[in-house]
Amino acid sequence: MKNLNRRRFLQRSGLATTAAFFSGFTNPKKTLAANPKQYLGGFSVAPIPNIRMAFIGVGYRGHGHAEQWAQIAGTEVVAICDLYDDLVNKTKTVCQKHGKGNRHKNIKTYSGNETAWKKMLTEVQADAVVISTNWKNHAPMAIGTMEAGAHAFVEVPLALTIEEMWDLVRTAESTQKHCMMLENVNYGREELLFLNLCRQQKLGELLHGEAAYIHELRWQMEEVERGTGSWRTDHYAARNGNLYPTHGLGPIAQYMNIGRTDDLFHRIVSFSSPAKGRRLHAQKNYPEEHRWNQLEFKGGDLNSSLIKTKLGRTILVQWDETSPRPYTRHNLIQGSLGTLAGFPTRLAFEGGMSGLSDSHHQWIQGDALEKVYEQYEHPLYKRLGALAEKMGGHGGMDFMMRYRVVECLQKGEPLDQNIYEGCFWSAVAPLSEQSVAQDGQVQSFPDFTRGQWKNTAPLAIVS
Repeated sequence: MKNLNRRRFLQRSGLATTAAFFSGFTNPKKTLAANPKQYLGGFSVAPIPNIRMAFIGVGYRGHGHAEQWAQIAGTEVVAICDLYDDLVNKTKTVCQKHGKGNRHKNIKTYSGNETAWKKMLTEVQADAVVISTNWKNHAPMAIGTMEAGAHAFVEVPLALTIEEMWDLVRTAESTQKHCMMLENVNYGREELLFLNLCRQQKLGELLHGEAAYIHELRWQMEEVERGTGSWRTDHYAARNGNLYPTHGLGPIAQYMNIGRTDDLFHRIVSFSSPAKGRRLHAQKNYPEEHRWNQLEFKGGDLNSSLIKTKLGRTILVQWDETSPRPYTRHNLIQGSLGTLAGFPTRLAFEGGMSGLSDSHHQWIQGDALEKVYEQYEHPLYKRLGALAEKMGGHGGMDFMMRYRVVECLQKGEPLDQNIYEGCFWSAVAPLSEQSVAQDGQVQSFPDFTRGQWKNTAPLAIVS
C-alpha cells in the first residue's frame, strides 16, 4: 500500500418538542414480534456494480461525503439537494471534477425550500441516499428514502426519539432496504486494533467499557444563520441529557457484540452537571439582545450515563461539548485478562506482554505500541490504511467507512452496521433525557430486534 498510486486504485476498485422525546416508549401496536423473513440482522442485497448516489444536505459534512464518494470507483453521483443553492452548486462542481466519461456528468440539483428532497426522491432513481442534515430531519428523510426504493445512509444520530427509531426499523424491514448510521469512529485505527484484540480473546471475558464524546465546540455558536451551530445551539438549550453518544459508544458496542449473539443494552441511568458554560459564553461574547442570550440553557455541561447490559456488563458514556478541556472519546474496554484504553492509546495485560511489559501494572504505550500494531493490526487497516490516510477525513476513518459501504453494496455483502445497531446506539440520547428528567431513574432499552439479536452473527474481522 505504501507505493500504491491513489488515483489508479480509486479508478479500479426544526427541533422536536420536549414531549416528543418521551413518546414511543410503550406502544404495543408498534412492537409486534419480528418476522424472520423481514429481519435485517445479517441483511444483504444483490450486488450493485454501479451505485447511483444522491445526497441530501451538503454543508461541511455532506460536502465531504459527496466529494470523497465521487472518487471511489463504482459510484455515480446522480443528485444533490440542499436548502442553499451555493452549496449545491459547489458540491456538484467538485463531484464532476472527479468524474471520467459519463460519471457524475448528469447530476440533478434541488434546492430552495424544505421539501426539495422529496421532489428529488420522486424524480431520481438512486440506489443510495446520503443524509447529512440537521438532526430533526434524519429519521423523516431516511424513511422517505427507503419508501422511494433507495438505501439510506444517515449521519449521527440516526433519530431523535424512540418512536422515530421504531418507525425506521419498521420501514427498513418492510421495504427490505439498508438503513445505516454513518458512525465513522468504528473505522479508526485504534478502534479497529481494539476490535481485533477483543475478537482474539486477548482480554478474556469483557466486563466494562467507557465511551465519551468530549469536544469543546462553543465556537459553533458563531454560526448563527447557517451551519451546525445555528441549530445545534437550540438543542443544547432545550434538552438535558447525552445528545451525542454514538462516536464513543459505537466501538464499545461492537467490541462487546451488543445486539449480535452475545449481549444487549438493558438499562440506563443518567445525570447531568449544572448548565453553566454556554450561558457564560453567550454573555461574554454576544450582545445582551443577541438571540443566544435569550435562551435558557437547560442542558448540563457534562452528562454521565451508565448502561447495564443483559449480561451485567457496564458502560460509562459521557458527553460534553462545552467545557474547556482536551478532546477525548475514552475508548476503554476492560476484560478479565487486561484493559485497552485510548487518549492516549495504552494497553495492559495480565502477566504483561513479552518484550513490552512485565505485568499489568505498567501500560504498553508510546513507541512500544508499534510492535503491537505489527502483530494485531486489523486486516482492513492493513489493506486500506495507507490510502485512507492520504484521502483523509478524521485521520482516514471517514474514507474507510465510505469505501466499505461501496464495497459491501458492490459485493452484495451485509454492511458493517445494521439498522438495529444504529437505533441501540442512538437510543441513549432520549433515554438519558428521560432519566435526567426523573432525577436519575432507571430507563429500559427497547429491543429493536424483538429477540432476533440472539441469531445475528458478530461483526467479522473483515480483511
